[in-house]
Amino acid sequence: MSQVLVAALYKFVRLDDFQAMQAPIHNVCERHGVMGTLLLAKEGINGTIAGPKEGIRAVLDYLRSDKRLATLTHKESWADTMPFYRLKVKLKREIVTMGVPEIDPETMAGQYVTPDKWNDLISDPDVVVVDVRNDYEVTIGSFEGAVNPKTDSFTEFPQWVHAQSSEQGLLRNKKKVAMFCTGGIRCEKSTAYLRSQGFDEVYHLEGGILKYLETVPPEKSLWKGECFVFDERVSVGHGLAPGEYELCRACRHPLSPQDRKSAHFEPGVSCPHCHDQHTPEQIARFRERQKQIELARQRQARHIGAPIDQQKAAKRALKEKAREAARARRQAQMEKSNQAS
Repeated sequence: MSQVLVAALYKFVRLDDFQAMQAPIHNVCERHGVMGTLLLAKEGINGTIAGPKEGIRAVLDYLRSDKRLATLTHKESWADTMPFYRLKVKLKREIVTMGVPEIDPETMAGQYVTPDKWNDLISDPDVVVVDVRNDYEVTIGSFEGAVNPKTDSFTEFPQWVHAQSSEQGLLRNKKKVAMFCTGGIRCEKSTAYLRSQGFDEVYHLEGGILKYLETVPPEKSLWKGECFVFDERVSVGHGLAPGEYELCRACRHPLSPQDRKSAHFEPGVSCPHCHDQHTPEQIARFRERQKQIELARQRQARHIGAPIDQQKAAKRALKEKAREAARARRQAQMEKSNQAS
């Protein structure tokens, strides 16, 4: 039987004293054996935590003891092993970064649609259905017929909306737009942004994909594939059962069983998505790290992965790759626009 309870949570609410909340929340989590990541900002709280059932309940009770978080909701699932390596309670400018500070999801978000009503909405031919997650998440699963904006980060979403609202754009003259994301938080901001841009009928999936997969039977589901999650489970399917994807330890990209058969896949070192992105020095470090992981596994000891500097180096390389892709797309759009004029 699974022993680790995983709780995903968020709430947009004004927290002027969010900095002072950091240490007490960290202490409560630590005291109850809870790990994961929680983000605090003036606009609210967001994160996923895991631990023993009693520990998770204690942390949630503590958070809800703050009147501003009394209505905080969360989604639960179970894991066979702890899906996080450490505990982090971080202070941020935004709990999900879009880069449009004037947006207020607490008052401007679109209309919620419960999972049991979602199929009817997205089957309406007059509704544009948009997956607001990043491209690498969309590639492993999405709703049938949904639009993939192909963003590398959520900060690119406003630019996509602007481009698709112009002549010949997907959103031009469209009255109804339905959006969805993993747990619902990005949809709160994306629907609020669309409303600020003049879209009136904007909807989003309440509880996100995770709630849909948890509550809608597979035989009635319009979901195709698996859903990426930001922990060591990597992906989940219907009923929130663990999926088939694993994580590339070099670039953090989700890998399918087919990806892991590629000649470019070397456990802990490279994959089809990043095999040409690393220096010889990085590859040597990755191989040494993987060797230590294997040795720890043989001793039945726990190895938490790459040293912090290697993790940061891998993340920087992935972000730079994403920036280059974004620059290339912008350049292509500019050239297309110039040709049209």
